[in-house]
Amino acid sequence: MDYLWTPWRYAYITGAEKPKGCIFCKLPMQDDKNAKIVYRAKQCFVILNSYPYTPGHVMVVPYAHLDELQKLPAETAHEMMDLSQKMEQVLRGLYKPDGVNLGMNIGAAAGAGIAGHIHMHVLPRWVADANFVSVVGETRVLPETLETTWERMKKAIGN
Repeated sequence: MDYLWTPWRYAYITGAEKPKGCIFCKLPMQDDKNAKIVYRAKQCFVILNSYPYTPGHVMVVPYAHLDELQKLPAETAHEMMDLSQKMEQVLRGLYKPDGVNLGMNIGAAAGAGIAGHIHMHVLPRWVADANFVSVVGETRVLPETLETTWERMKKAIGN
C-alpha cells in the first residue's frame, strides 16, 4: 500500500486554524509572500488558494467586505472580471491547462468557505484531473508547493 503524506492539510481538516474575523480583510495588511498575494490592483487583489484543487488555483478578492455580488460596486465588479481574464491568461501560459474553471460560491449554503466576503475562483483544469485519489480518497495531489506556485505566478504577472 502507498501512503501520501500531506501534513500541511492537518489544520484545514481538523479546523484547528480558524482565525477570528475575516481572513480576506486581514490578508492585504500582510506582505505579499506571507499572504500568498500574487497581484494587487485598485479594488481587488489576487491570492493563491491555501487549499487548492489544482496548482495555480487563485482567487480574485475585492478589498471591500461584501457578502453578495449585487452589493459589489460596478467599478469593483469590472476590475474583478478584468483580473479574472488576466489570471486566465497567466494560468494558460504557466500550466497549459485543457480548460479553466471560473466561479463564485455566494453564501455558506452555496459552498462558500468564507461566506461573508465575496471572491472569484480561477483555476486551471485538465482532462481527467479528477482521479481516484481526489474522488474516493478526498485528497488532492499537487506537483508543486504553494511557495513555488507563488514565485512562478509573481514572475509571470510581472509585478
